Amino acid sequence: MNERVGEQAEVGHALCPPWVLREYGVLADGERGAVVDPEGRIVWLCAPRWHSDAVFSALIGGPGYFGVEPVDRWHVWGGYYEDGTLIRVSRWVSSDAVIECRDALAMPGSVDRLVLLRRMRVEHGAARLRLTLDPRPGFGAGRVRDPRLVDDVWTADADGLRLRLTGAQDARWHPEAGLCGEFRLREGEHHDLVLELSERGSTERLEPDRLWEETCAAWRRAVPDCSGLAAPRDARHAYAVLRGLTSSSGGMVAAATTSLPERADTGRNYDYRYAWIRDQSYAGLAVAAHGPHELLDSAVRFTTERILADGEGLHPAYDVGGGRVPRERGLPFPGYPGGEDRIGNHAAEQFQLDAFGEALQLFAAAAHHDRLTPDAERAAAVAIEAVERNWKQPDAGLWELDERWWTQSRLSVVCGLRRIAAVFPGPQGRRGADLAEAVFAETRRRCLRADGRWRRAADDDGPEAALLTPLARGCPPADDPSSAVTRRFIEDELAEDGYLYRFGRPGVPLGEAEGAFLLCGFTMALATDRLGDRMGALRWFERTRTACGPAGLFAEEYDVRQRQLRGNLPQAFVHALLLECAVRLNDASTLPG
Repeated sequence: MNERVGEQAEVGHALCPPWVLREYGVLADGERGAVVDPEGRIVWLCAPRWHSDAVFSALIGGPGYFGVEPVDRWHVWGGYYEDGTLIRVSRWVSSDAVIECRDALAMPGSVDRLVLLRRMRVEHGAARLRLTLDPRPGFGAGRVRDPRLVDDVWTADADGLRLRLTGAQDARWHPEAGLCGEFRLREGEHHDLVLELSERGSTERLEPDRLWEETCAAWRRAVPDCSGLAAPRDARHAYAVLRGLTSSSGGMVAAATTSLPERADTGRNYDYRYAWIRDQSYAGLAVAAHGPHELLDSAVRFTTERILADGEGLHPAYDVGGGRVPRERGLPFPGYPGGEDRIGNHAAEQFQLDAFGEALQLFAAAAHHDRLTPDAERAAAVAIEAVERNWKQPDAGLWELDERWWTQSRLSVVCGLRRIAAVFPGPQGRRGADLAEAVFAETRRRCLRADGRWRRAADDDGPEAALLTPLARGCPPADDPSSAVTRRFIEDELAEDGYLYRFGRPGVPLGEAEGAFLLCGFTMALATDRLGDRMGALRWFERTRTACGPAGLFAEEYDVRQRQLRGNLPQAFVHALLLECAVRLNDASTLPG
C-alpha cells in the first residue's frame, strides 16, 4: 500500500458517502458478494473470490465503485429482492420519473469468473442516468492497464484480472475517474450493462437476455418452496441468502464483508469472508430441518473434507477453498464510520471444541435424510476421536473469547455425540454414547449449580445466552429441571424490550457494551419451543425477525435503541436460525396477530 492508495481512498469516500448498514443490499452468486447502496453504487466487491482483494472498496473507505444513478438528485429511493433470489431491484422516484435498476451476480457462479448484471428500466416518464465504473484492484494497490473499446466492448487488464464491460460504448475512460458516461431512457425502455472480471480472460459473448434467463433459472432451482412455514417469505429469503453465501466447494462464508464495526470505535471490526465450521453446521441443520436440500449436502461435504484433512487440528474457519485464513492486517483507509479496516482473522487459529459437537449434529441430521456419505461417516469417527482426546482442555467457545472450560462447548459436544450414536450401529455408536455420558457427567459436576442452573463456565456463574444453543437441540432434555431454570435465568438477566444479549458485563447496562445478538434471539425461540411454550417461542421469533433493514438482511447485532444493524452483512448464522425457527414453528394458526 502506498500514499497514492490513501489519496484514491479519500476521493472514493467523497464520491460514495456511507449509509447506515440497514440501507445496503447484497448480491451474491456463491463465489463472491457485492454490496449495493441505495443510490445504485456497487461499493464492495472482491474478485475473483470471497477472500480475494477488493476491486471496489468504497464501503470501507477505500477506492473503487461501480455506479448507475439518476442524474436528477431530487428523488427518493427504495427497493426489493425478487422472491427467492438475491436479485436486487433498486427503485428511484423523482418528480417526473420512476426508474428501476435490476442487479445480480450471474448464476451459476464460476470460481475464476464473475459476471455482474445491471438492467435499468424507466417505468414512468423519462430519465438521465449516470454511469461510473472505477475499478481499483488489490484494495487500490493495483492498476488498470490498457483500457480500450473494441467492437463496443470495453476491455482492460486489472492487476491479474481481465475486465470486460458491455453497454457503455458511448462512455469515456478517464485515468483518475475510470469509465464515465450518461444515457437517456424513455418510458418503457431499458438498458443493460454487463461487467465481467475473470482470471484467465474470456471470449464468451456477454448476452444480457441469456444471462438474465440463466440466472433466474438457477435461483428457481436453488431455493425450495417455503410456503408451508411460519413467515414463508422471510424463510425463503433466508434460504436464498444462505445459497448466495455458499461456494461450489460447499464452504459458506460467515458474511460478505469485512470490518463493519460491531460497536463504534471499540476495535471490534472483523473479517467474516471465511467459512466457519460452526456456522456451516448451523446452516446445514437449519436446511435439514426443512428437507434434504442441496445446501445440506454442501455443508456435509465441506465439513467432512476439513475434518478428514485436519482431524483434531481442525481450525474453526477456512477460506471457501479449504485454505488457511491469513493473519490479521490493517488497510490504510478511513474505514466504515466507527470502524477500522482489517483483513484476515485471528480466531481461525483458536481451539473451539463445540465445532466438533456441531459437526456431529450435522452428520446425524444428514443420516436422518439418508445423505450421510461414506466419507462423512469416516469424518464423524475422526470427530469422536478428537473429542475423546480434547474435551477436558479449555477452549475459546462460541464467542471466541479467552480459553476456559465453557459449559456450552461441552453440552454441544454431548448433543452431537448422542445424536451420532443413535445413527451409528455397533461399537462406534456405543463409543460415542459412552463418551457423551462421560462428558456430561463431568460437565454436570463442574458447571451445574446446586440450585439447578447451568453456569456460564466452570469458573463463572454469570448468565450466558450461548447455553440456549444446546438447550434448543435437546441437551439437557426438556424434562431435565435445569433446562427450564437456565432458560428462565437467561431471559431474566439478558432480555430487554423483547431482544436478547449474549452475556452481561459488570457495571454496564444491557445495550451499552454491544447490541442485541440476533443468533441468541432465534435460539431463545427454539429453546422456548422445546420446553413446550409455543406462544412464547413465537413471540421471540416475531420480535427477533424485525431486526433487519429494508432489504431483509440481518447483521450479527442489532442496536435496539437506534434500531440499527451492527457488524458484517449479511450474517449467515442469523439467517440460518431464522430458517430453522420458521420450520419448527410452522403452525401458522398460532401466529400472533
